[in-house]
Amino acid sequence: MRKLGRTSSHRKAMFSNLATSLLRYERVTTTLHKAKEVRRVVEKLISKAKKDTLASRREAGKVIRDKEVLKKLFSQIGPKFKERPGGYTRILRLGQRKGDNASLALIELVEKVAPVVEKKKEKVEKIPKEIKEVKPKPEEKKPPVAKKEPFFKRWFRIRRRKATESSD
Repeated sequence: MRKLGRTSSHRKAMFSNLATSLLRYERVTTTLHKAKEVRRVVEKLISKAKKDTLASRREAGKVIRDKEVLKKLFSQIGPKFKERPGGYTRILRLGQRKGDNASLALIELVEKVAPVVEKKKEKVEKIPKEIKEVKPKPEEKKPPVAKKEPFFKRWFRIRRRKATESSD
């Protein structure tokens, strides 16, 4: 495994985020070395998604923290690759990045996953059990609050007072 100049916790978080993005958008542009490493993570996740057991969901949940992406992985992506023995991703080289001349690559899923349109449930209006009559509270008179003078007015008033005292 490449270290990519990162600590192990940073590397683990980076691959988790890249894998989540790849499964959500089905394609991600990144550096070539990161793409080759994240491919290993994603291929294992898709293999687990093909089984769709509670244990495999929990294992995948360790890497993918987003519940929507996890649901997509097990409901759409896993069944789509059910018959495929491996090789779920493809890496295409894009050339060099302008700023640091790093090799860029596009990593994508081999087969496109058609988004599943969920049927919206019809909203049923809730009828209140009993409408209670609300009595208005008697208004209490509050003592008037003295408004504080803005800072700049106080400052100018003090300055004028000092200026008149010094001129005397």
